[in-house]
Amino acid sequence: MENNNVKFTGVMSALVSCIDENENVKEDSMRRLMNWHLKEGFSGFYLTGGTGEGPVLQKSTRMKIAEIAKDEAGSRCKLIAHVGAIDLKTATELAKHAGQIGLDAISSVPPFFFGYGEAQIADYYKALSDASGLPVLMYASPLAGVNITWNMVDRFMDIPGMIGLKWTSHDYFTMHRIKSLRGGNINVINGPDELLLCGLTMGADGGIGATYNVMPKLFTRIYNAYQAGDLETARQAQFQVNRLIEVLAQFGVVCGIKDMLCMIGYDCGYQVYPQKRFTDDEREAFHKALRQIRYEEEYL
Repeated sequence: MENNNVKFTGVMSALVSCIDENENVKEDSMRRLMNWHLKEGFSGFYLTGGTGEGPVLQKSTRMKIAEIAKDEAGSRCKLIAHVGAIDLKTATELAKHAGQIGLDAISSVPPFFFGYGEAQIADYYKALSDASGLPVLMYASPLAGVNITWNMVDRFMDIPGMIGLKWTSHDYFTMHRIKSLRGGNINVINGPDELLLCGLTMGADGGIGATYNVMPKLFTRIYNAYQAGDLETARQAQFQVNRLIEVLAQFGVVCGIKDMLCMIGYDCGYQVYPQKRFTDDEREAFHKALRQIRYEEEYL
């Protein structure tokens, strides 16, 4: 069977949203960050997801980020816009916009908060597909509070335009069952950064992640080494990645990533309230922890 649904492979950053206090896009920083990631071998970008703060950004900001990304990327890489929102109107407007500007796919968490049934979730994804005219990736994230099962995914693959999912769970038994569906003709992208190598060995086609923003070289190394059959190099790179992830988990992932990017010359602004921001003491302790693992010397 031809795997015509497997459209996204390699490593793609869940791009941080570079914005100022008034939610204006910091365009120069965003473009330079994208070019750094592409230089390090990334195959594309996942826009305005969790790392990109999409759920708390204004619709107009999300659209602007997608437009800048498309203008900068051109045909050099793949672009996926996360269009998920708590209301269907916003989600479908974002989906339609993604199709109009020529992105490669859309993605969304399932509708949440009100405890929707499977039929309602299917209707939601069908509406996004119809609005965009693009391939659709489910975003299976535990943070959405919706349990995406393997047999649910199998049924959702009958929705026109549905090609697979971004799997942000540590349940690799279920991920492997999903990847085994329909002769493997389903695009499964690994989500947990600390387990990229595990995801690849269990059948994922590639990876999308938050911490890819600050150590693109190492994530590219994991993927390329795995593809070449060099498991020891891939394993050592994953171990190194995980040392930094431990630091970020201690201090705060998104605020830590944005602080690190600012530290190395990419001013990506701050998080949208009410998300965590560092105090001066927290930032000092965070930078001390980064020096201890030799971030600037060994991760860039």
